Amino acid sequence: MKFCMLFTGLVFFVAAQTLSLAPIRPPAVPLIAHDPYFSIWSAANRLTDSITTHWTGKPNSLTALARIDSKTYALTGGSKFPAMDQAGLEVLPTRTLYQFLDGGVRLQLTFFTPALPDDLDVLSRPLSYVEWEVQSTDGKQHDVALYFDASSELVVNTRDQPVSATRVLLDGQTALRVGSREQPILAKRGDDVRIDWGYLYLEADRPEGVTASIGLRRQETNSFSKDGHLPDSDDLPDNGAVLAFAIDLGKIDSQPASRYMMIGYDDIYAIEYLERRERAWWRRKGANAATLLRMARRDHDTLLQKSKAFDARLMGDLRSVGGEKYARLATLAYRQTLAAHKLVSDADGTPMFFPKENFSNGCIATVDVIYPSAPFTLLFNPRLLEAQLYPVMEYARLERWRWPFAPHDLGTYPLANGQVYGGAELTEENQMPVEESGNMLILTAALAKVQGNASFAERYWRELTKWAEYLQSKGLDPENQLSTDDFAGHLAHNANLSIKAILALGAYGMLAEMTGRKQAAAEYRATAQEFAKKWIDLAKDGDHYRLAFDKPGTWSQKYNLVWDRLLGLNLFPAEVARTEIAYYKTRQNKYGLPLDNRKDYTKLDWVLWTATLADNRADFETLVAPAYQFANDSESRVPLSDWYDTVTAKQVGFQARSVVGGLFIKMLSDPTMWAKYAKQ
Repeated sequence: MKFCMLFTGLVFFVAAQTLSLAPIRPPAVPLIAHDPYFSIWSAANRLTDSITTHWTGKPNSLTALARIDSKTYALTGGSKFPAMDQAGLEVLPTRTLYQFLDGGVRLQLTFFTPALPDDLDVLSRPLSYVEWEVQSTDGKQHDVALYFDASSELVVNTRDQPVSATRVLLDGQTALRVGSREQPILAKRGDDVRIDWGYLYLEADRPEGVTASIGLRRQETNSFSKDGHLPDSDDLPDNGAVLAFAIDLGKIDSQPASRYMMIGYDDIYAIEYLERRERAWWRRKGANAATLLRMARRDHDTLLQKSKAFDARLMGDLRSVGGEKYARLATLAYRQTLAAHKLVSDADGTPMFFPKENFSNGCIATVDVIYPSAPFTLLFNPRLLEAQLYPVMEYARLERWRWPFAPHDLGTYPLANGQVYGGAELTEENQMPVEESGNMLILTAALAKVQGNASFAERYWRELTKWAEYLQSKGLDPENQLSTDDFAGHLAHNANLSIKAILALGAYGMLAEMTGRKQAAAEYRATAQEFAKKWIDLAKDGDHYRLAFDKPGTWSQKYNLVWDRLLGLNLFPAEVARTEIAYYKTRQNKYGLPLDNRKDYTKLDWVLWTATLADNRADFETLVAPAYQFANDSESRVPLSDWYDTVTAKQVGFQARSVVGGLFIKMLSDPTMWAKYAKQ
């Protein structure tokens, strides 16, 4: 049973169990989201209100049209044709569904990515489906044809770069391909940069009723509007080309008619790691673009059913653990988290999962980006967390990394050839020694907990021990240094950073216990307990705990404390978290809890970590509700920003980052739920 609700000028279809809350209005809607290069979004309430863009905001335009009884309607922005009335929008973990009603026809346009985390082979495929379902709503038959194109903007960094497009015959069907003419594979690195190597492919599900053409968008859409078909010949401009398909559905009645397109991107080589060019995971056994399209067509029906079941199960579980607003907010983070990563295969077949630090500095494999996003990988597939930690550990054990603390990053995306942040490999200036060492120890312990063994830790025991010794010496009362919140500047005696160090020492003790090192386990457990007691005396400030030990009258989110319970360390009394939660409820602004007393801005991931400290559902929802409202109201129409102003809801910085995977941390607080997903 469904009903309609009016919301921000749109009619949305809402499931019966969510009658009290209208669907969230995403700041940007994920359409095709695979990796930092193949990532297309709609930054508007209606799909027809603006052109589609890359996550950086540069045009990556897709055009969808419907021709109904000789009248052409636009389903996407940037077209000269009248917009078909959009009646609904629903964002689910693996699918984005748009509903249109006009001309006596209901049309559902779905962007479907089978982002199923338990199947790395499918997860790594850089291919999405554009699904169409059309039926008559007025009892009459209607002639319907569909049009879809993808611009060569998707294969260049800047639109002035020349491209080359061609037809490919695959199993008797036409596929269209476009790529940059120069093909500078892995030649660029940076933040606000798009791919300009590899090839984009477009193909229909089957040949019946299909025409395909390469040319300028104006010519292709005019031809489609005229008779529902595309030209027999191709026009191959140096730039501005589109790959276009038209599908003539013929007469449509009340029985739904369905078709789909496949859009994929073969980057040939994806990442450079320690001077080695690495292929995407799906390519590791010799697969190529033809293989990709064949597998996608073969598996479509099965993957669609699996994804529908996964979406329903995950949405239900998110609601049961954290409530409706939490479920909808976390859902927005799902594909975004994955799309800020690239899964590749090392030379020996080891998976490596590289995040890009989107619109932050473009770093690759940043440890303090892996840390906040880790609840996602810990929940859905711990093998992915191991694939994130592995390249960092391998780098850290090299002689070139000569510091007694963990590295910050491995380079600038897509080149993971060595740290570039701060002092890099040269000096200790602007490093994050306590931050990154604590992150690596905590994450390694979390991986061991969910896997039920510490075999990964055993492989890198020398590095882990070195970092634990560093924290034992420097962690309780950190010196003037940066933390993951480096935008706030250096801070000495950072109470939240101290918590991280203390829990990391406890995590090392836990790992020592799991690997049979009883003496080290007892020693580090005792040190962590001693430090936790000292922390309370150093940080206590009446009805809350300080931002910094030497700054009375200050406060901050103690989001790192969440691992005390998640790892079962129990180093801090439960009263510490209860005291902080009670205080936070008095400090919230309209759009959330500030990061600390210095500014009104906050971090979305940390708000959810802090909320998870609450020992009851009501307090959790009290802290989550304003964050949900930020996503719903923000005028910053970008893929979910994790750094925003809690008074205005405007983006302060960052967008489309993987750290929003941290929103799934609430699921880890439920042992049954964590086991349900991690061990599936």
